[in-house]
Amino acid sequence: MFFRNIISALVGFSGGIVIAGGIFAFIAIIGVIPRLIQKTKTNKYVILYENLVILGGILGSITMIWDVSLPIGKIGAIIIGFSFGIFVGCLAVSLAEILDVIPIMTRRFSIKTGIGFFLISTAIGKTIGALIYWIIPGFIQNK
Repeated sequence: MFFRNIISALVGFSGGIVIAGGIFAFIAIIGVIPRLIQKTKTNKYVILYENLVILGGILGSITMIWDVSLPIGKIGAIIIGFSFGIFVGCLAVSLAEILDVIPIMTRRFSIKTGIGFFLISTAIGKTIGALIYWIIPGFIQNK
């Protein structure tokens, strides 16, 4: 029984390493971090960006294994949720940019001006949808 538990733990750990490596490779390939560095003109903080991405992966893995709770309050939860939303938004935009979704869409729909307005409208719509999902009772069902 002990040997089976050790083998299960090793297989689970190995699988987790492979999945985490794949996700980090995906993030690196679509260029989220370099694009953020380029847009914010913070080239001197590249090492900090890299370290924080690694730290985020480690802390995310820890929260999946153990039940971790921090007494951050509602304001802290809002700040963290906002940060997660920014990251997911940057990831989605980077993926769309890599797949050339925006240029293809502008050609197919003959959009000449207003692309920035379209992107802002999409972001606002996603924000409103997320707020409705999280704020209005009944959208989340805890089981």
